[in-house]
Amino acid sequence: MTTTTITRGNASTRTLLTAAAAAMPVWTVVALTQAFTREGFDLVRHPFSQLATGSLGWIQITNFLIVGSLLITGSFGFRKALYGKTGGTWVPRLTRVAGIGMIGAGVFVMDPGDGFPVGTPAGPPAAMSWHAVMHMVAGSITFIAFAAACFVLGRYFTRTGARGMAVLSRLAGVALILGDGWAITGGHAGSVTLATGVMIAMAWISLVAARLRTSA
Repeated sequence: MTTTTITRGNASTRTLLTAAAAAMPVWTVVALTQAFTREGFDLVRHPFSQLATGSLGWIQITNFLIVGSLLITGSFGFRKALYGKTGGTWVPRLTRVAGIGMIGAGVFVMDPGDGFPVGTPAGPPAAMSWHAVMHMVAGSITFIAFAAACFVLGRYFTRTGARGMAVLSRLAGVALILGDGWAITGGHAGSVTLATGVMIAMAWISLVAARLRTSA
């Protein structure tokens, strides 16, 4: 009976961690496919969030909602896998917050702008709508949670003696902060640096989830 219970528990943990491991690949494939196929979209000028506008905006909205749900589901896998260990409290919480933020970013869509969707006047919108403001808030919460999770995972790997993983984890968090910071300050191709930073941080969290899954 005990062996059966442990086996089922391990299977449940692996299933939950699979959701977190899938988050980054799903997000990246869907977002990049649209970035290279939707008319008028230019990643140098338009953030991925802009893809949620226009007649095909439902695709990116769905991407936000699915990936957010995967992260929330995966957070429970992190809780099981890291229970009683360094990061066992905050990695699940931060992953869950990031997932909630992603869902919020999908629910509250940013405004069309800078020529996208096709037909939108060049330059930023004359005024920001309330839902665009909420989108920025949700996005900021997500970015902070991702970066913080990377730093907490860095501490976890330090405590377990995996120094290389600890360094990579912290670098992933730094990449997101720098990419977001450059975009906020209006740096050239800020949407590219933001997208790169977010994908690096997400990739790291998904990679750690996959690593923990193999040992669950």
